[in-house]
Amino acid sequence: MALHFLIFRDIHHIGIHTLGDIAFLPLEVFLVTLVFHQVLESRDRRQRMDKLNMVIGTFFSALGTQLLTYISNNDPDLDEIRPQLVVTNTWTDETFRQVERRLKRHPCRVRIENVDLEAIKRFLGSQEEFLLRLLENPALLEHEAFTELLRAVFHFNEELQRRPGFSGLPGTDVAHLAGDLERIYTLLIREWLGYMRYLQKNYPISSRSRCGQTPSTRRHQPS
Repeated sequence: MALHFLIFRDIHHIGIHTLGDIAFLPLEVFLVTLVFHQVLESRDRRQRMDKLNMVIGTFFSALGTQLLTYISNNDPDLDEIRPQLVVTNTWTDETFRQVERRLKRHPCRVRIENVDLEAIKRFLGSQEEFLLRLLENPALLEHEAFTELLRAVFHFNEELQRRPGFSGLPGTDVAHLAGDLERIYTLLIREWLGYMRYLQKNYPISSRSRCGQTPSTRRHQPS
């Protein structure tokens, strides 16, 4: 500004430009602040999602994988979707969306007569404290669907624990337990796919093995 005055000696135009700069200063500050805020918010969102997926990964490592394997092994329609569930690095976002749409149409039925309810009762009973700690984790506020899955598992476990045995159960009780298990299956397989999508994007490997990665050819029951 001083150089401009020394060259042109035009204090009038210098004053106009100075006032213009001052007038636009709040807008410039606002725009810079807005962009900076968006950058920080985006970074915080990524960090929260990373923490959330760590919690989900812990769930699948501790019990989700084993539970999904056992339930899906008792799905009479599993062969219809099994070939689509081998996740590899070639999968794109569109591939995941297509499989997700396919899974939403899958009935997720369970042959309750083949399910060892006593074994699942022992298995889930041994995980009660772990499940409670998961529900108390504030990161789950970001993921209602996963919270719904945990609540479904909790409810099913309560139904099992309050029954001393499972032989000779009335048909209504069997139907209720079957409905609870099928609800868990529906929520569990969708959460599994979402977690596989996260792993494929952030920790890709050549091919993910079945159940825990892909359900499920191993024939075993919860221990």
